[in-house]
Amino acid sequence: MNFIDFIHKRERENFSEYAFLTENTKGRDFILKSDGMRTEFQRDRDRIIHSNSFRRLMHKTQVFLDPEGDHYRTRLTHTLEVTQIGRTLSRALRLNEDLTEAACLAHDLGHTPFGHAGEKVLNRLYSKGFKHNEQSLRVIEKLEKNFAGLNLTYEVRDAILCHTGNVMPKTLEGKVLRIADRIAYINHDIDDALRAKILKFEDLPGDLIKILGKTGSERINTMVNGIITESDGVNDIIMREDILEAMLKLREFLFVNVYDNNTAKSEEKKAEFMLEQMYDYFVKNYNLLIPVYEKIINSEGIERAVCDYIAGMTDRYSISQYCGIFVPKTWKEEE
Repeated sequence: MNFIDFIHKRERENFSEYAFLTENTKGRDFILKSDGMRTEFQRDRDRIIHSNSFRRLMHKTQVFLDPEGDHYRTRLTHTLEVTQIGRTLSRALRLNEDLTEAACLAHDLGHTPFGHAGEKVLNRLYSKGFKHNEQSLRVIEKLEKNFAGLNLTYEVRDAILCHTGNVMPKTLEGKVLRIADRIAYINHDIDDALRAKILKFEDLPGDLIKILGKTGSERINTMVNGIITESDGVNDIIMREDILEAMLKLREFLFVNVYDNNTAKSEEKKAEFMLEQMYDYFVKNYNLLIPVYEKIINSEGIERAVCDYIAGMTDRYSISQYCGIFVPKTWKEEE
């Protein structure tokens, strides 16, 4: 028995009856020769981690734009926290941890610079609309590796596309990603808001804190346990009703007091204006796009290429591009 067959046998023997078995994958658009060591979902994970778009997440906003402190979350650290929660849930529920991990690591690859502010701009400007989950799938299928794509498995792609929105993933592992994403951002965004002094601990709703816990660690533990106790042996990912209600109310509290807070979002209008100006500029001067985007221009049009280009930028690269285009350089005499 080779190593891959051993892993498949172990999955059949140890996974929940509702887990997705790796051997049942619908596969990739292009077949890869087995390396004899890694399962298909493990190979997906490695392809994601070694991609350019994954590395760019470290310089993309989570909530606070370009914070001066070193300890605020970025899109990358958010992704890692989602992955950790997803793995914990999948392991406890005897689901396919490798599938969950790969989907969690890739779920935000299509996110814009400046977080949801950038997403809002592109959704308004691009005639066909823009959603970061759809862009994440596009990055994986079309844009990575100089428009060759990462060639990931069907199940990972489905989980990424359906990690937000009304369409549910086809696997329980995909549903784990959906809830792990919420658990992660609700709790780390509270932590960052407290660090930024946007919130004080006493501002947090006392009735919700009593149910969920005083610290981020306690709240995550409560939410995760609330899922495990309700989902074990069930063909669904569900959370204990009182905990779910408290989590959703805490999320509503964050929208009012953090996500739409004037102090926390004081720089967003500048970021939106900057992206709007660059979008218009590159639509009119598409010949200045990086040459590899010519393929997108020819097949899907100028707007699509500009949207892809801006969505792929990091915060600091977009600022650098804006300054290079719109801010005059100081003239100095050559020596």
